[in-house]
Amino acid sequence: MSDSVPASMAPTRLEQFLHAKIPLTAAMGIRVIQTGPELLILEAPLAPNINHLGTVFGGALHTLPTLACYAALWTLLVEGGLDGHVVVKESHAHYRAPVRGTFRATCARPSPELTATFFDELRRFKKARMDLHSVVPGASGKPAVEFSGSFVAVV
Repeated sequence: MSDSVPASMAPTRLEQFLHAKIPLTAAMGIRVIQTGPELLILEAPLAPNINHLGTVFGGALHTLPTLACYAALWTLLVEGGLDGHVVVKESHAHYRAPVRGTFRATCARPSPELTATFFDELRRFKKARMDLHSVVPGASGKPAVEFSGSFVAVV
């Protein structure tokens, strides 16, 4: 994994990619806040994601961290010079507290060792799986949502 994210993965470029390829991201008002080498952060406003209780709809609280993990793995492919597809294989979310405003999902980028193993499998088998985790922080600073997912990349 590189120490810096290439210009093609700057927040604005990644946001454009997501809005073009996954229209739901535009409808949800998702913005890419950070695409650094250690952390990827997405953000969405309450208004297009609100439920009848005035809090963020549970589906949106599952979607944003799913997309944070998806984007983290997709940017990894781009950084590795590979043109491929990423799909979610399995996901789980634990809802700990309601979210009442603009919300963010953070996904830690995988370690260099995990990344190397992933790329070895991908080059060998043209397909590789990676488990990723994301958190939606709550107002208290504690996680409002803890997400884990298994993603597959195919080249």
